Amino acid sequence: MTTVLVVDDQPLQRYGFRMLLDSVPETEVVGEAAHGAEAVRKAAELRPDVVLMDVRMPGMDGIEATRRIVAAGDRSRVLVLTTFDIDEYVYAALRAGASGFLLKDARPEELLAGIRAVAVGDAVIAPALTRRLLHEFTRLVPPGGDGSTEDPRLSSLTDREREILVAIGKGWSNGEIASRFVLSESTVKTHVGRVLSKIGARDRIQAVIFAYDHGLARPQAG
Repeated sequence: MTTVLVVDDQPLQRYGFRMLLDSVPETEVVGEAAHGAEAVRKAAELRPDVVLMDVRMPGMDGIEATRRIVAAGDRSRVLVLTTFDIDEYVYAALRAGASGFLLKDARPEELLAGIRAVAVGDAVIAPALTRRLLHEFTRLVPPGGDGSTEDPRLSSLTDREREILVAIGKGWSNGEIASRFVLSESTVKTHVGRVLSKIGARDRIQAVIFAYDHGLARPQAG
């Protein structure tokens, strides 16, 4: 059973999410919040597996609420819901420690799958926003250094693990990585786990940010 805290300033939106999540046996809505400050308080009280977080709310927004929930160090993971016109908020939310983001017009099965994935430690990226996110990284993240002051976390990676990190930075799935390097998916999953552990990333999205910050990945043109 995955417990969920629903955060949205619109009562009808919260009601819709509750109806969907309570309609399946594997999820349970344990609480609702109408703004960021309430979300932070209830996340601490209820310790849900997943916080379904709106971004734009009066008072404390979803980005600051995400930052505070993640900083608290509890088990809750944040899945942000966003729309096409707020790419800069998506970037900020990921920086704040969100484990993923989906569009508000996602199909019900996509939302449920996203919640399940985030609950077990995976990251979720809405496919329609991935390219836009990568271009946002290109615009906001300065080019990587010349290697003279390499991060010690990079030095701890084996050659194969560095290749895996670069692939993660490009947004490749485990299946795509397995095909490219002629490995089994179980082997890839093991490598990914070791990479995340060595660089201190909570999930794949944080690994993507790390790869871009250190100049290991850039989106392809087009």
